[in-house]
Amino acid sequence: QLVESGGGLVQPGGSLRLSCLASGRSLEHLAVAWFRQAPGKEREAVSCISDIGDSTDYADFVMGRFTISRDNSKNTVYLQMNRLKPEDTAVYYCAADSFCGLPDYDFWGQGTQVTVSS
Repeated sequence: QLVESGGGLVQPGGSLRLSCLASGRSLEHLAVAWFRQAPGKEREAVSCISDIGDSTDYADFVMGRFTISRDNSKNTVYLQMNRLKPEDTAVYYCAADSFCGLPDYDFWGQGTQVTVSS
């Protein structure tokens, strides 16, 4: 099971750090991705990190603002989000599977709401 946390309400330009904690399974050999879905929009990939953290991918719309990282000793993957914009408002989900870039992922969390508003 994957559990996201760290969402909330933040003003434009602010920061949040999302966490994705795995319980009942190890993330050590899994790539982990963050997705988001805004109301009325399709789900979109945000970022992904390889199993050992040596490779990361970012969507163009978050490049330079978001940073994905992982601490396998804590079974947790993080998404540091800086310089947030109102258009970043969405439910953010983490997902895990063997590799980044798969058409779908085997394991999903329930999501955490991020709202960027003044």
